Amino acid sequence: MIWRADYFGVQAKELHERERKIKAERGKILDRNGKILAGNRSVSTISVIHSQIKEPEKVIRLLSRELQLDEETLRKKVEKVSSREKVKSNVDKETSDRIRDYKLAGVTVDEDYKREYQYDSLASKVLGFTGSDNQGIIGLEVTYESYLKGMDGSILTMTTANGTEIENGAEDRIEPVGGWTLNTSLDLTMMEYADQVADTLMEKKKAKSVEIIIMNPNNGEIYAMVGAPEFNLNDPYTLPQGMGALSAQEKNKQLNAMWRNECVSDTYEPGSTFKILTTAAALETGVVTMSDRFHCPGYKMVEDRRIRCHKTTGHGSETFLEGIMNSCNPVFMEVGARVGVSNFYKELTKFGALQKTGIDVPGEAVTIMHKQKNVGAVELATISFGQSFQMSPIRLITCAASIINGGKSITPHFGVSAVSADGSCMRKFKYEGGDEVVSKKTSDLVREALGKVVSEGTGKNAGVEGYTVGAKTGTSQKLPRGNGKYIASTIGFAPVENPQVIALVRIDEPQGLYYGGTVAAPAISTLYSNILPYLLESK
Repeated sequence: MIWRADYFGVQAKELHERERKIKAERGKILDRNGKILAGNRSVSTISVIHSQIKEPEKVIRLLSRELQLDEETLRKKVEKVSSREKVKSNVDKETSDRIRDYKLAGVTVDEDYKREYQYDSLASKVLGFTGSDNQGIIGLEVTYESYLKGMDGSILTMTTANGTEIENGAEDRIEPVGGWTLNTSLDLTMMEYADQVADTLMEKKKAKSVEIIIMNPNNGEIYAMVGAPEFNLNDPYTLPQGMGALSAQEKNKQLNAMWRNECVSDTYEPGSTFKILTTAAALETGVVTMSDRFHCPGYKMVEDRRIRCHKTTGHGSETFLEGIMNSCNPVFMEVGARVGVSNFYKELTKFGALQKTGIDVPGEAVTIMHKQKNVGAVELATISFGQSFQMSPIRLITCAASIINGGKSITPHFGVSAVSADGSCMRKFKYEGGDEVVSKKTSDLVREALGKVVSEGTGKNAGVEGYTVGAKTGTSQKLPRGNGKYIASTIGFAPVENPQVIALVRIDEPQGLYYGGTVAAPAISTLYSNILPYLLESK
């Protein structure tokens, strides 16, 4: 023992010390105005130490009553020979204080924290939630886990050889370090407006889902993202009523579906909203001007396919600008043919349409597009007006934002900065952007044309009195064709001359009227009637 004193000294220390963790407080998540979206509530973890229990029956009786656990379950834990057996976590402060006051030998009450979401279901699919170990499961809670989680502390207590704590024995304490506060671009006021619009659409149109994204088109900061129906962040494992008895496997499947962020993880045929990109590609390649004339008889023959316009009687003679305002498919098929496959794909790549956006939440879907070598005249025609391929809502609105913001690329994001618990350190998050997507001339022309869509064309229902709004509506039929299921959508921005906000509304399987200009455009109008006074007049 003398020759190996160092070794046996460590062994003796380990035998006579017991470590207890002190949980670190998880960092808060704040909106852009400093309002708490995700915070913490003080709770406790109750444990038993077998070797220190003097009155096992009393411990079982009192803990059973206070924690509402059956005595048989508690007995197994109390009689289990282990250094420490956890009985229950997330115990509220009032209950844990009563247990502490009993001064039961062998029962420990350790301070802990439970994640608390101040607004229940608001932005549930964006914020995400934490598990029983307070670790992020989905959303921003996962992406920024390394900042939010903090570092646990510990208490080292002296014990006898049989594991009993020595009364008044020396105690080493390492204090926990709280997690960093995450400042986000989310705006509570705009989130609540968007949530109200989505809930109204769900109720009135009996839709399968409603997605809304509100974003700053100049820097990619996302003010609101809704995926109705949302779920309660404070009770994330409870499925909606009416699902009946489910197997464990089926329940997990339903939970994953409930938690899925459709704005980011789902793809769909964008329909006529994609004409924003076709217009930009045509103007960039110089194959058309706004005054070029076209003729729409109500359809266009492409090889052996007769592809119709939404106005079956045709629009007759019209300029390209009028074709945009009328959302005329034959005009866009002709324009797409002029651009050609090679140049079209080159422009789509420049817009970023074929790549992920790099948004800072997990699960982003990639655009599902034809391989360039497989694109013939028919495929090019359908791509030009937004069908036969799929992209995510966040990808589409990001492309549109880059085209109307003066032509600069952006990365959509929520995270703005993180601040350490003591306020001594801050990290501002940086995102890629600033590359030229289209020229300023093209951006100006597209913006003005989309303003005309609202003032004189198919997007009239998106207008807001006292403000200039630009928009493009879209209606796409879900696969398989002819099933009677549609997606109605509208992308709108304001003001037209200097866009400060852009929004996308997507309604999946609306019942009754299903055209984007009829059901989604009014939602843009309702949103902006509230948002524009709040956003623009507060600056």
